[in-house]
Amino acid sequence: MSGVMKRMGMIFRAKANKALDRAEDPRETLDYSYQKQLELLQKVRRGVADVATSRKRLELQLSQLQKQSSTLEDQGRKALALGREDLAREALSRRAALQQQVTDLETQHQTLQGEEEKLTLAAQRLQAKVDAFRTKKETIKATYTAAQAQTRIGEAFSGISEEMGDVGMAIQRAEDKTAQLQARAGAIDELLASGALDDSSGLAKDDIQSELDRLSGGTDVELELQRMKAELAGGSSSGQQAIEGGQGQSQPQQQPQDTPRFDKQ
Repeated sequence: MSGVMKRMGMIFRAKANKALDRAEDPRETLDYSYQKQLELLQKVRRGVADVATSRKRLELQLSQLQKQSSTLEDQGRKALALGREDLAREALSRRAALQQQVTDLETQHQTLQGEEEKLTLAAQRLQAKVDAFRTKKETIKATYTAAQAQTRIGEAFSGISEEMGDVGMAIQRAEDKTAQLQARAGAIDELLASGALDDSSGLAKDDIQSELDRLSGGTDVELELQRMKAELAGGSSSGQQAIEGGQGQSQPQQQPQDTPRFDKQ
């Protein structure tokens, strides 16, 4: 049972794979891949912007802490000048705590700045790859479209395409029906002429009239043949007489010669 189920699953996957392959358009797949790369590039750029924003916040915090540190230092100096050592010690203590925060923020700032540089470089490389993929994608799409058009033209000329195959089958069926009707019409004419079938229209001739028509048709042919022979014979006689007459006119007339006389002795 498990073997049958495995076989059925394999057949189903093969059928589904073949159907998907038939339905898949490489141009649509390339466009989808390009769209996903653009989305990834957008995410990387958004990440660079987020890191840059965090870095800018740290810079603002550092600036504020440095201002507070300077203020506490001035307060300690004034307290010492006024003889308030306790106030001066408190101001310096607070300043030391701020300095620790400044040191921590500076470390974070350096880390964020390094991450920002890495993301910026990665975004630039990804942008270059996306641009190259777009150029290659358009080239592949144009080549595929040209090959598809050439294939369809070749199939149309050879008659192996589905549309042209239907047209060719329709023409073949029409020719077969036409030949069948012509053969049937010829057979009916022969049967009517032989008398095997009766003509219900009343226009058909009987066998005696048909034979008379055939004989009269042959007689007409013989008469026409005799007339043509007579014309040819008459034309030949006239031409011969004309030739002989021309020859008689062209010969010069001979003068009669005097016959010699012999005297009788």
